Amino acid sequence: MTEIFNKDFLKYRRKALRKNMPKAEWILWDELKNKKLKGYKFRRQFSIDNFVVDFYCPKLKLVIEIDGDNHLNKDVVEYDKFRQEIIESLSIKVIRFTNNEVYENLNKVVEEIKRYLN
Repeated sequence: MTEIFNKDFLKYRRKALRKNMPKAEWILWDELKNKKLKGYKFRRQFSIDNFVVDFYCPKLKLVIEIDGDNHLNKDVVEYDKFRQEIIESLSIKVIRFTNNEVYENLNKVVEEIKRYLN
């Protein structure tokens, strides 16, 4: 599975991203870690293909992305779409939330994620 997941050349990038997660990601991570959501294990800053995603649940094949203001930039929107298409071509579902959604209505975000939990 290392051909697709957690490629060695992305190891240091994953570690750096874990150490420097944005506040919104830390807030959501507190809800996801330690199997808090119905016993499902989520990983943070996990790489799939050549991309590092914010959160990933291997059992559900579910990616959760938290988008900051930079994701409103046209070029970033196009890149996110390209990236998401590649990840979804691997039969992995991607759901996205904004930083503001996490800050302003964390319960709604968590409830939306729970919809994907069997």
